[in-house]
Amino acid sequence: MAIFSSIRRTFLSAALFTTTFAALGLPLAPAHAADGDLLQRIQAAGEIRIGTEGTYPPYTYHDEKGTLTGFDVEIAEAVAKKLGVKPRFIETAWDSMIAGIDANRFDIIVNQVAATPERKEKYDFSEPYLYVTGAVIVKKGNKEIRSLRDLRAKRAAQTVTSDWADQARRAGAEIVSVQDFSQSVQLVASGRADATINSEVSTLDFLSQKPDAPIEIVERTRSGNGIAIPFRKGNPGFKAAIAKALEELRADGTLSRISLKYLRTDVTKD
Repeated sequence: MAIFSSIRRTFLSAALFTTTFAALGLPLAPAHAADGDLLQRIQAAGEIRIGTEGTYPPYTYHDEKGTLTGFDVEIAEAVAKKLGVKPRFIETAWDSMIAGIDANRFDIIVNQVAATPERKEKYDFSEPYLYVTGAVIVKKGNKEIRSLRDLRAKRAAQTVTSDWADQARRAGAEIVSVQDFSQSVQLVASGRADATINSEVSTLDFLSQKPDAPIEIVERTRSGNGIAIPFRKGNPGFKAAIAKALEELRADGTLSRISLKYLRTDVTKD
């Protein structure tokens, strides 16, 4: 009888432990152990969750009808189609974007993410699908800043976790935190920041829509890192599927076509 009483106490304790953790919403095993490979879960759900800004034309933005569109958006849609699932976009501010992978808010990010060595230590990346040129942007008539070297001790308006912000820091600039590209340009135009470094394509797109904007490009820079798709480590099947999808999209001309449509040039090749 003592044995059965001990077994009963053990069973009740285990049940109480399980119920308590479930009530608190806590996992009973590590997430990576329970989740399996990302590809299997995405295909079972029938959709892939994609983090993107929605405020960074011509890469990810809303058109005049309010529809999310852009270069990155169409790339993400094409990748999702290759995986046989529907894309579900989750719009997020840039400085919260990478953390969204850690928090499992989305499965991938398609939003001009540079595959830096620091990021590669924590996340897996696809092969680059875009190679970008940056631009040092100042207010028209600024005689003090004519190159990247002139940013030392100047105020650069940047999203603080971006690759462009890293370039500004290396040049010795003081970072003025902004939410997105449009805010950085506004600060430069109003004189509240001395400069910003950002995508040349985005800058030219902005100037084509607002030719009277009081800003100008004084130098072009090359990011040393290609733009790629990040996701959680430990998903070899998913990594292979993403690689295959991008390889096919490159081979059939889809990447080039989307680039020409939104960027007016093919920047999908190094």
